[in-house]
Amino acid sequence: MNLNIDEIAKMIDHSLLHPTMTDEDLKAGCEVAIQYKTASVCIKPYAVKQAVEWLKGSGVPVCTVIGFPHGSHTTEIKVAETIKACEEGATEIDMVVNIGKVLQGDWDYVAKEIREINDATVKHHAILKVIFENDYLNNEQKIKLCEICSAIPVAFVKTSTGYGYTKGSDGKFSTKGATIEDVTLMRKHSAPGVEVKAAGGVRTLDELLEMKAAGATRIGATATAVIIEEAKKRAGLESTTIKATSEKGAY
Repeated sequence: MNLNIDEIAKMIDHSLLHPTMTDEDLKAGCEVAIQYKTASVCIKPYAVKQAVEWLKGSGVPVCTVIGFPHGSHTTEIKVAETIKACEEGATEIDMVVNIGKVLQGDWDYVAKEIREINDATVKHHAILKVIFENDYLNNEQKIKLCEICSAIPVAFVKTSTGYGYTKGSDGKFSTKGATIEDVTLMRKHSAPGVEVKAAGGVRTLDELLEMKAAGATRIGATATAVIIEEAKKRAGLESTTIKATSEKGAY
C-alpha cells in the first residue's frame, strides 16, 4: 500500500480533552503532536495559552473546544469562550451545537448560534468546526445541520465529541462516535467547501483510511502514535515511536 505518512499525520487533530488529563499529560501530548507533525492539538480550553508555548516553533496549531461536550451553554458564553480562546492563540475552534434545540427543531436558534460563533472565529482569523453529536440525532436532523453549516459557511462539520454517551436497555452507557455511514451522509449533504471531521472511536490506521475514503479530511484521535507508527510499518519506514500519553477517554 502506498501510504503518504505526512498526509495521514495532517489528517489528525491530536485530542487532549479527557477531564482526568493533568498538565503533565497535556504537555506530553503536545510533544507527541510535535513529533508526528499533526494537523493540530485539540486541547482543553484552560490550557490554550500553555499549549501555544509548548508548541511554539513546531508548526502545529492549537485547537480547542467550545460548549464541550453537551453544547448547552448560552450563545453569549459560547461566543465569549471563542473570543477568549482565539485571543490566547487558538486558530481552530470545535464547538458543540445546542443538542436539545436541534432535537426540538428550533433551527432559527441553532443557525443563529452557529453563525455568531463562526463570525467571532473568522474575525479572529481562526476556523470553526461544528460538532453535531450524531449519537443523539436522526438522519433528517444531521442533514439539516449540514445545510445550515453550508449556508453560513463554516470550515468543517464534525460527527461527535467522543463523549456522547447514550443509555442502553441494560442501563449501561455507550457511544458510537464516528461511523462510516454518518461521514458519508455529511459529505453528501455539505457544500464542497465544507470539510468533514470524524471524531470518536477512530483508533487504528484502517479506521482512519475508511473515514478518509468516506469523505473525512480530519479525524480527532488520541491514538495518534499507534496510527502513524502502523502507517510507517506498512510503508517500510523506521519507527520513531516516542513515549505517548495514555489514551484516556479513547476519544
